Formats: sequence, C-alpha cells, structure tokens
Amino acid sequence: MNFNNTILMAVAALLSFSTAAVLGKFCIPWLRKLHFGQTIREEGPRWHQKKQGTPTMGGILFILAFLFALLCVLLLGWLTDAKHLFGTPYATVKLLGGIGLALFNGLIGFADDFIKVVKKRNLGLTALQKLLLQLLVATSYAVLLYVYGHGHFHIPFFGAVDWGVWFIPFCVFVIVAMTNATNLTDGVDGLCGLTAFVAALALLLLSGFNGFFSQSLMAVSLAGALAGFLLWNLHPAQVFMGDTGSLFIGGALTALAFGIDQPFLLVPIGVLYIAENLSVILQVGYFKLTHGKRLFKMSPLHHHFELCGWSENRIVITFTGVTVLGCAVALLLHVLA
Repeated sequence: MNFNNTILMAVAALLSFSTAAVLGKFCIPWLRKLHFGQTIREEGPRWHQKKQGTPTMGGILFILAFLFALLCVLLLGWLTDAKHLFGTPYATVKLLGGIGLALFNGLIGFADDFIKVVKKRNLGLTALQKLLLQLLVATSYAVLLYVYGHGHFHIPFFGAVDWGVWFIPFCVFVIVAMTNATNLTDGVDGLCGLTAFVAALALLLLSGFNGFFSQSLMAVSLAGALAGFLLWNLHPAQVFMGDTGSLFIGGALTALAFGIDQPFLLVPIGVLYIAENLSVILQVGYFKLTHGKRLFKMSPLHHHFELCGWSENRIVITFTGVTVLGCAVALLLHVLA
C-alpha cells in the first residue's frame, strides 16, 4: 500500500469515527423529541423493560458517517489519482453494488423501525414482507455481480471456482441469512455493533492482503463509523441501532466478503451470527417437535445466557471474544489456503 493510500485510509477512519460520534450528540436528543423510542417486547427478559423508550433507529448515525467518509475519500482520491481507488471496472461494480446492498437493507430496516415506533406495531413489517424485500435486494445484487463477474469466487483450499449461474442463488442465500443473523444479534447493548466492528477489521485486513483497495476503504469506513456509534451504544445504551442498523451491517459485511471474492470466510468471521441464527431455528424446531418444550431458556442465544444470569457486559465481552477467534481462523485460512 503506497503512502497516498495510507493517507486515504486514515482520513476515512477518522472521518467516519468522528462523524458518528458527533452525530450522536445531536441525533439522540432529536430522536427522543420525535418519540422514536424502542418498545420492549413483553416476552423478553423482564429487566429489559427499563429500556423502554430508549431512542431507536440509531443506525442512521453510523450509516450517515459511513457514507460521508466514503464520499469525502472518493472525492479526495478523484482529485488526486482516481484510478487506483477502483482498479478494474468489476471492482467498481463491487464497491458501488456493495454500498447499494448495505443501504437498501438499511432502508428495509428503517421501514420496519418506522412501523414499530410511529405506527406502534411492535413487530414492524410482517415476516413475509421483510423476506420478499430482502430477496429482491439480494437478487438484484447477485445478478449484478454475476453479469459483470461471471460467478467466480475463492474457496479455501480449492482456489477460484466458477459457480456459473448457481452463483446467484448462493449469493442470495448468504445475503439473506447474514442480514437476518445480524438482526437477531442486536438484542444486548453494544453486542451487534462491537462484533461487527471486529468483523469489519478482519475484512479490512483481508481486503489489504488481496489488494482490493476500494473494499479496504469501505471496510475502514464501516469500522470507524461503528466505533463512533459504540460511544453511544455500549451498556447502558443511550440509543439502539434498530433494524435500520442491524440489517445495514449484515448487508455491508456480506458485500465486503463478496467484494474480496471470499464469501466462505464469512463462516468463521460470522460464527457468532450463525450461532444466533441457529439458536432460533433449533428453538422453533424443537418447540414444535416436542409440543411445547424449549431447547434454550430463550432465543436468540444471547437471551439464553441472560436468563442464565450473565450480565450484558459479560455477554458482549464473551461473544466478541468468540468473534475475534473466528476472525483469527479466517485470517489463518487465508494464509494457509
């Protein structure tokens, strides 16, 4: 990485962090004034009721910070040396398409949050409405990559593999699964934001190792924005990211993985998200098979540990540690494979 690239990366990190941090100072009182407070579901842990009314939709903070930092850096790069920012035309498609994937997932989350806080319907969009919108966004992104890239990506120990048209359903499955998983993980103060920050750092390193500078800019902008947001979201949270933020995160992380042609590394990087998702699937399946028995005290998995007596900070620290280990495995797989 040359000196100009290093400067651009540092600018992106500082801009995204400071923008999210400053926005929190003004946006959180504004969200309170608009009465955009979280409605806590009665079936959740009873002590969560004290969080009733905490401003939600805070994902707007880091989404705006992310976009502002990227726009400034791309403009700065264009004024100096635009070519090295994007590389090939396909790299440009992956960057812009990835930003679009994250944003449109964020918009789905925003619609869901808006219905919850304004329409006072706690469940937001119906499961079918959300799924159809997610499928539409994911399919659009997958088709875009397929048309321009012909379905190639790397599989550890197998190298680059051409999936042909099967790339599209695989891509759609990964996107929808990841966005729903990050959405489920957002249930404890700072949990989704901190684990996503770690995942973004891992994808930043992988982007650098593979020479995808545009993806490095996206990853560092995401990491910086999440770090700034966490100043307001760690326990006790002054604002929740809502579905606006959690769905955006899922889209952004998936886009970064596909952007560097390494979607399979999302398995170790997102091991926590997979566990959270599986806990819900297993809980529902076991409940139906046994006619009312529960496998976990409550799902997603973080609520099970809450009901076991773990504090929110202990859960966040432990789950983030698991994510760090998963990211280390991903980096090791990249080196060995």
